[in-house]
Amino acid sequence: MYRKGRAWIELDAESLKKNVYFFRRILPEKCRLMPAVKADAYGHGAVLIAAELNRMGISDFCVASAQEGMTLREAGIEGQILVLGYTHPENLNLLEKYRLTQTVVDKGYADVLHKCGKKFLVQIGIDTGMHRLGIGWDAGDEVLKIWRMPGLKVTGIYSHLCAADERGEEPERFTRMQIARFKALAGRLEKAGIKGFSSHLQGSYGILNYPDCTFDYVRPGIALYGILSGGDDRTKIPADLYPVLSLKARIQCVRLVNQGEGAGYGLAFVARRDTRLAVLSAGYADGIPRNLGGKGYVVVCKKAAPVVGRICMDQMLVDVTDIPEAQAGDEAVLIGRQGETVVTMEQYAAWSGTIANEIASRLGARLDRFFISREI
Repeated sequence: MYRKGRAWIELDAESLKKNVYFFRRILPEKCRLMPAVKADAYGHGAVLIAAELNRMGISDFCVASAQEGMTLREAGIEGQILVLGYTHPENLNLLEKYRLTQTVVDKGYADVLHKCGKKFLVQIGIDTGMHRLGIGWDAGDEVLKIWRMPGLKVTGIYSHLCAADERGEEPERFTRMQIARFKALAGRLEKAGIKGFSSHLQGSYGILNYPDCTFDYVRPGIALYGILSGGDDRTKIPADLYPVLSLKARIQCVRLVNQGEGAGYGLAFVARRDTRLAVLSAGYADGIPRNLGGKGYVVVCKKAAPVVGRICMDQMLVDVTDIPEAQAGDEAVLIGRQGETVVTMEQYAAWSGTIANEIASRLGARLDRFFISREI
């Protein structure tokens, strides 16, 4: 099957390697990467990304669900896979079958796991202030009780810095407080005789803004893929990162629309001049935000072509009047570079009124994904 016939995602292995090198360079030698490959590796393709990272010597990953972990294992991914979210009791068999490490999300959940009569690998989530999942950082006795449950093999603790991507006195004060709380609990466990456990706290912005706060692992997510949620103005360390993903679609046909005529659903686009419209084979079912209609541009023949009209389920319209060479069969770049013209994921997100993480993770399953250096 021809992989570039409709709409597709190209992945750059060299960019991924450079991003891995960047994180390894700014972190202490003993601090290991535990990449977040949840949400299909932020839309990039979890199996493809994890396999490439395995080849780079990375053998620790975190996912959102046991089902995501199962998918990686069935594709041959090796190493530790930590499930960050809740696994329903009916699905606990997946943890054992696929050698997954489950997060203890609270004391009640620890009891559920313990009473199953099996020996589950777990890490204990610690609530240092986000108030999402985990045992309170000041509930050391409770953490110790969980640690000693016969049905659990606890390998570590972790928390999450919920304001690390914000600049300013208050978010920085709060983040430093979270770090101190986490260190205090880790110290209490050590004083209680608990040894050999792993600890981790930082995601992408935790690494970029608080590199001095290092534990055994870090969990780079969006930044690993060369993307920043809201631009580089939120980072203290210059992020020498390279986008891994390009999103492309084929021009299906080029339509001529006379001045004053409308096009698309609701005739939302009305031509102010005689206009050539290119119909691209990608739409909101592929993850193109519907509210992108009439905003931004794509790249056609190395030039910017404005997006016009409403985004359809399977198609979208762009104005190629000023690109006379554009024709059916040409590639259009929705995210990425063609010549000197670029659309970044961050730009795309800004046009859509959201963050890059959401744009990337919503890219549709029917988009074929492949590494350009390993294209079949």
